[in-house]
Amino acid sequence: MKMSIHRHQFSRRSILAGAAAVGLTGTLAACGGSDDDSGKSSGPVKLTYWSWAPNMDKVAAIWNKKNPDITVTVSKQAAGKDIVSKLITAKKAGNAPDLIQVEYQSLPTLVSNDVLADISKYAKSAKSEFAEGLWSMVTLGTDAVYAIPQDSGPLMFFYREDLFKQHNLTVPTTWDDFAKTARAAKKALPNAYLTTFSSNDPGLFAGLAQQAGAKWWTVGSGGKWTVGIDDAATKKVADFWGGLVQEGVIDNQPMYTPAWNNALNKGTNIAWVSAVWAPGVLVSSAPDTKGKWRMAPLPQWSAGESVTGSWGGSSTGVSTDSKHAEAAAKFAAWLNTDPEALAALVKEVAIYPAATKGQSGSVLTPPAFFPNQTDFYDTAAKIAATTAASAWGPNVQVAYDTFNDAFGNATKAKKAAQFDTALATMQSATFTDMKKQGFKVTEA
Repeated sequence: MKMSIHRHQFSRRSILAGAAAVGLTGTLAACGGSDDDSGKSSGPVKLTYWSWAPNMDKVAAIWNKKNPDITVTVSKQAAGKDIVSKLITAKKAGNAPDLIQVEYQSLPTLVSNDVLADISKYAKSAKSEFAEGLWSMVTLGTDAVYAIPQDSGPLMFFYREDLFKQHNLTVPTTWDDFAKTARAAKKALPNAYLTTFSSNDPGLFAGLAQQAGAKWWTVGSGGKWTVGIDDAATKKVADFWGGLVQEGVIDNQPMYTPAWNNALNKGTNIAWVSAVWAPGVLVSSAPDTKGKWRMAPLPQWSAGESVTGSWGGSSTGVSTDSKHAEAAAKFAAWLNTDPEALAALVKEVAIYPAATKGQSGSVLTPPAFFPNQTDFYDTAAKIAATTAASAWGPNVQVAYDTFNDAFGNATKAKKAAQFDTALATMQSATFTDMKKQGFKVTEA
């Protein structure tokens, strides 16, 4: 059931379709860097790297010490939609930075706005360093390479091992098992829930849909996009969670609030479907529960399958404005594949590397919050290798914003039917926005 993007359906021209209609600058010839020597470096080069990650300057310093002819200066930026908007504005002004930290779901938006260069002639060899699903996220199903994967957020199941043992609860291996465990937990702990369905972070829902095989955006060779957010796979996910919320065996409160933190800390939410970075959140959200949690693979839709979705993660791209694309691509590849760089990313930036060789070993010591699971990262690496490919489009933020509103109403109502309505609202808003922007678009 592992989702794949059909490579024959995509082209650089397809991704940029609609650019003229929305007044974007640049031409297709410029998108991947021109054919002259503008991307090459003939002398000392100074590169600027926009990144929101803490301590990225410390990692760049390692490179700078070894490569005095190519120095990288890190410029700290805001994350999320803020950096995307700022990059598009900078591109229109012709002064985008050389290097960019880009979330995977933002790649199509930046490609369609001619911000990211195709660096395949400089960095294609890096493909072997990453799981297939992750690599496909930076190629968008083309022969181009728009970035080098940096970190990843494979989905997993985190649970209170002590409470599961105390109440004889089964760690679910399928989503059917998950529903049974949710009912059993509610029966054993009437004032608690297995977990919550949150409407304030669409990234988790997107990752769950990804695992189920969803393809929210696809584009044909003629440049026509198809929006399928309400496809069968995503409907299955929405119906599943909506049914459990309506049944009353899954909580409906949003994540990252004081109430949610308290539920985790006091054991009234006894599990969390999250990503590999969850231990770092639990340290501050549920400090009294250290040593009581354990991680397992994400439940599957069919027994015997092994596939996960992702929640978060970013990459390093090179802008089409860079006069030193080759040097920039060289740094991007080093940053995300070199053993010393990977070790520094783990130590200084606290990320989970996308490169497979950085996902285990002595650098990644087991989370102190999980002292009972010394094989945490060995298990995580096996799960990460099963990450399904995603299918993002050029207006992800519209879909995400609509999710927050529509599913916010659905979770408050605790009605399964409204989960379906919310999904239809996401579909309609995303399709309408693409049409308004001038993209050739249809609905699945």
